[in-house]
Amino acid sequence: MDLGIKNKIALVCASSQGLGLACATALAREGASVVINGRNQERLDKAIADIKAKTGTKAKSILADIATEAGRQAIFDACPNPDILINNNAGPAPGQLSDWNHDAWINALESNMLAPILLIRGYVPGMRERKFGRIVNITSAMVKSPRPHMALSTSARTGLTAFSKSLSLDVAVDNVTINNLLPERIDTPRQEFLAERLVKLHQITYEEARQRIINTIAAKRMGTPEEFADACAFLCSAQAGFISGQNLQLDGGSYPGLI
Repeated sequence: MDLGIKNKIALVCASSQGLGLACATALAREGASVVINGRNQERLDKAIADIKAKTGTKAKSILADIATEAGRQAIFDACPNPDILINNNAGPAPGQLSDWNHDAWINALESNMLAPILLIRGYVPGMRERKFGRIVNITSAMVKSPRPHMALSTSARTGLTAFSKSLSLDVAVDNVTINNLLPERIDTPRQEFLAERLVKLHQITYEEARQRIINTIAAKRMGTPEEFADACAFLCSAQAGFISGQNLQLDGGSYPGLI
């Protein structure tokens, strides 16, 4: 299927590894002109080489921290008119209420709610004027299934979800869509971090920790970054113009709710 995004400019935030890199690669494969972002130039250079090897196209990169005003301005300056915006950023570490002081809450809100909102604010007017825009926020399955140890991350991402739903009603008339991808147990460095956390908490081996995680998934396996990225690419397609304001879970069928 031709997704109709050849030569569209796609900005993928926090994309030097993990889900962001997978989404950037999928969009490059579909012919989009991809711009990746991260805070480490060496990782960005490696990601560009990886995208080139897999798709035959050369992505551009922007070294910037999207959680800062200066970082966002650097992104606006380097990529002023994207047709596609993939919002992504690393989430705060798991913990408990007593771990999260005022600074922890402010940092979570800056990184996982305000940064994507302010990028959307900067780019939506141009998308509306050009009558094409695809915005995809990578959030978390725990937006719909909160857990105590991830409350810091979930609270910030839920705020982004509410904002995106409200704005989606306003911009749909101009062929601008806003959707959220809700990953759970996709096999990325984030899952390695969570497995290592279980190792320390329960004094078990890394293999045992991964198996404990896998046992919580209905499909009894972790998802692949490529599966996740293909879903992202479709939401960015011309064919997905009638899909907006939605939360698509990629969790191997694990969510127990009906809606």
